[in-house]
Amino acid sequence: MADKEAGGSDTGPRETAPTSAYSSPARSLGDTGITPLSPSHVVNDADSNVSEQQTFLVVVAIDFGTTSSGYAYSFTKEPECIHVMRRWEGGDPGVSNQKTPTTILLTPERKFHSFGYAARDFYHDLDPNEAKQWLYLEKFKMKLHTTGDLTMDTDLTAANGKNVKALEIFAYALQYFKEQALKELSDQAGSDFENSDVRWVITVPAIWKQPAKQFMRQAAYQAGLASPENSEQLIIALEPEAASIYCRKLRLHQMIELSSKAAVNGYSSSDTVGAGFAQAKEHVRRNRQSRTFLVENVIGEIWSELEEGDKYVVVDSGGGTVDLTVHQIRLPEGHLKELYKATGGPYGSLGVDYEFEKLLCKIFGEDFIEQFKIKRPAAWVDLMIAFESRKRAAAPDRTNPLNITLPFSFIDYYKKFRGHSVEHALRKSNVDFVKWSSQGMLRMSPDAMNALFKPTIDSIIEHLRDLFQKPEVSTVKFLFLVGGFAEAPLLQQAVQAAFGDKCRIIVPQDVGLTILKGAVLFGLDPTVIKVRRSPLTYGVGVLNRYVEGKHPPEKLLVKDGTRWCTDVFDKFISADQSVALGELIKRSYTPAKPSQLVIIINIYSSEHDDVSFITDPGVKKCGTLRLDLTGTSGTAVPPRREIQTLMQFGDTEIKATAIDIATSKSVKVGIDFLNY
Repeated sequence: MADKEAGGSDTGPRETAPTSAYSSPARSLGDTGITPLSPSHVVNDADSNVSEQQTFLVVVAIDFGTTSSGYAYSFTKEPECIHVMRRWEGGDPGVSNQKTPTTILLTPERKFHSFGYAARDFYHDLDPNEAKQWLYLEKFKMKLHTTGDLTMDTDLTAANGKNVKALEIFAYALQYFKEQALKELSDQAGSDFENSDVRWVITVPAIWKQPAKQFMRQAAYQAGLASPENSEQLIIALEPEAASIYCRKLRLHQMIELSSKAAVNGYSSSDTVGAGFAQAKEHVRRNRQSRTFLVENVIGEIWSELEEGDKYVVVDSGGGTVDLTVHQIRLPEGHLKELYKATGGPYGSLGVDYEFEKLLCKIFGEDFIEQFKIKRPAAWVDLMIAFESRKRAAAPDRTNPLNITLPFSFIDYYKKFRGHSVEHALRKSNVDFVKWSSQGMLRMSPDAMNALFKPTIDSIIEHLRDLFQKPEVSTVKFLFLVGGFAEAPLLQQAVQAAFGDKCRIIVPQDVGLTILKGAVLFGLDPTVIKVRRSPLTYGVGVLNRYVEGKHPPEKLLVKDGTRWCTDVFDKFISADQSVALGELIKRSYTPAKPSQLVIIINIYSSEHDDVSFITDPGVKKCGTLRLDLTGTSGTAVPPRREIQTLMQFGDTEIKATAIDIATSKSVKVGIDFLNY
């Protein structure tokens, strides 16, 4: 009877359970799955797996940003020199062009045409009707953060409304950087530089979910930076970690301490933050012509004040996201330990652009703005570029208005669309802090500009407040403000006002390049990060002996007279648990049925740490190990066959292995969040 019940439960729960796609391990292929060998032992072999490092001639880091991107490199023979890429063609006036906009243009046939300023300028010069055929994409990196169910087939929408595969676009962009970097290296070396000589580092936000991090790796494989067989050639670095590594090297003249009362860099804090920054920028500009930064092989002055166990926060504010990470120092080597799981959200400088767009909708009508974007995409891009350079001029102590030039086609198209002038719309809109100037410009009062920053900055401050409530974070010594948006004096002032009494707030001078340089340093010595927090709970599906009263009746499965509880989640590691880089966790299992010819081990993940069954809400399958048990003579196999399963954690890639101890056969699999 029990047998029949078990059979009944075969279909029963599946129809009701939301995770119907994941069948019980016990029922796959009609085998009876695996059961833990008691006692299940955990071995942490953090050091046994230090693989012999491949030797690369150069490390190239790509900072693939939401709004702008760039690369930098260092030869492993002279690690103290970090070279930032060549100057870009077609840079904007008023905006430093050390990086290029993250914009990409495909031909009407969907072939790669150009990237960055070149893509923008070419698109811009196209005839408006012709432009509609071309596929222009910008700010597309945010899609990886905002898509809940990211797969290899996720689409992006170009400016003309057509869809393209996200993986293709990311691969095109990375391939572009690969070609640029290899060309520059070959020119420098005077001979062809091979891709195999390069270790690549790509930076991603720490708050990205695992599928997005894996997606970036897949795109890099498709772009030919590395291959699954040679995965060590590519490191996926977390942006705040890269920033952290660079900040350790900072000397006093390379940073601005917002909270200091004493003079730093020879100017006192009674000068406004803005003035100090202008001076620092001048210093950077003078050094910029060389494009080579010397990183002294020392620990910077600030860093040398840190002692074992001291904590600091890295606030990485970029174009799309803000990432908050808490690190702790571990001496003697000064390794970093991630103390608190990275948090943050979509509060990058893009938020300011959205506010500007909302303001335009309020003045000119949402229907017009939507139409204008579709009918005159290049002019819309122009308008946002004009806004970008004014946005960078916003400062807390500014008194004179900021003028934003409206493209002629905006003024012209508005008149056709509405039948009255832009000026009329401004008068009618009762948005009193935006005026029309006779030179064809929107004139915004400083208060109006500051108001556009407010929602984004408020979100960042609120997020930091939440973080500072955490007991682990209460005794933070420093707060490093990095990333492109950290250049905004309004953000600096807000952070200083809110947290200046809790810790010292430091802004590196060339703050937009902090992550890029840190990523190069990380590529030269990946062992500097020792401990991370696991973002997810991982485990495998197993059968356990059924215990009356403890296990739910619908999980009962009777096979050959043995009562099993199916779908049990056997945990390897919990979300937010500390893991050392390269740490191996082992578990031993045995086939539930001695005569089994194949073993299938399904690996599952969840954002929660209290998982009991693989059918619990939010549990996702992310890997399968299939081990063939045939090919052994019956005599050699012990009655309780041991199948050892190992999971290696730490990097953005997680690898799992199963070994049949009797025959030494093994299978390996990478955890996959995109194809299940």
